Amino acid sequence: MTNPIIEASALTKRYGSARGVEDLSFEVGEGEVFGFLGPNGAGKTTTIRTMLDVIRPTSGTLRIFGLDPRTDGVRVRDRAGYLPGELALYERLTGSDYVRTFASLRHGVAWPYVEDLADRLSLDLSRKIADLSHGNKQKIGLVQAFMHRPDLLILDEPTQGLDPLVQQTFYALLEQQRERGVTVFLSSHVMPEVERVCDRVAIVREGRLVAVEDIGELKARARRRLDLHFDGPAPTEAFARLPSVRRAEPNGDALMLTVEGPLDAVIKEAARFTVVNVETREPSLEDLFLAYFGADGGPPASDPSSRSETTS
Repeated sequence: MTNPIIEASALTKRYGSARGVEDLSFEVGEGEVFGFLGPNGAGKTTTIRTMLDVIRPTSGTLRIFGLDPRTDGVRVRDRAGYLPGELALYERLTGSDYVRTFASLRHGVAWPYVEDLADRLSLDLSRKIADLSHGNKQKIGLVQAFMHRPDLLILDEPTQGLDPLVQQTFYALLEQQRERGVTVFLSSHVMPEVERVCDRVAIVREGRLVAVEDIGELKARARRRLDLHFDGPAPTEAFARLPSVRRAEPNGDALMLTVEGPLDAVIKEAARFTVVNVETREPSLEDLFLAYFGADGGPPASDPSSRSETTS
């Protein structure tokens, strides 16, 4: 990993007897786009607030730029741009007045850059905030997070309320920040978004980390769907006994397989038959997320070591 910008070790936050986060340990490298995922109440916002010294941890250590936010919070916030998940704005102000007020608290905010950001996001800064839609209020939040060219961006659900075209603009802005070495800590429920922009992801459940990995490595171990079409009846039993096959379901001359891990054994077995067509679907980050939490947010999927199922 490159020089770590965020370092958390056994980070714990409790609210009396209630859990916030428990024993979180992870690092985010310089220039990395790091996704932070979990269902509502998992502890994502609590983690972000400890980074900015809005709340303080019960135990454990946290370093941002090598600094302790509890003793060097001003220096940390000076180098960070933050978009909260629940954005509260001064609605009597115009967008311009609001951004200028926050720019006065920052160092090195160039107003032409603010205007460029607003133009790219199709944001009219002259309008009163109370008259703006949710999506346009979100754009103001993005402008104030980006406007001082921070070294660290902490973004909590950044594209909520944005239309698809503006989302594309946001992704382009994020890519520009990556190119200049900015570190991004991004919490999002939009799985295709995280899959598109992030280098690594952390998945948190009930205040604890359950995974911190490269997206490509996570997907390589995930279950994928493979449909094989044969020139005759599907040889179900031949594939159901393979260790990597979790499910083998025949449908006429087709065999629908759920495979976990490498496809090598499946391909070698398929070579023993006459295959007329192959259809495959790579796992998405959403598939991985549901594998950890279940389609209804319930318990994770069954242990990968469980034996294959055969449906006749």
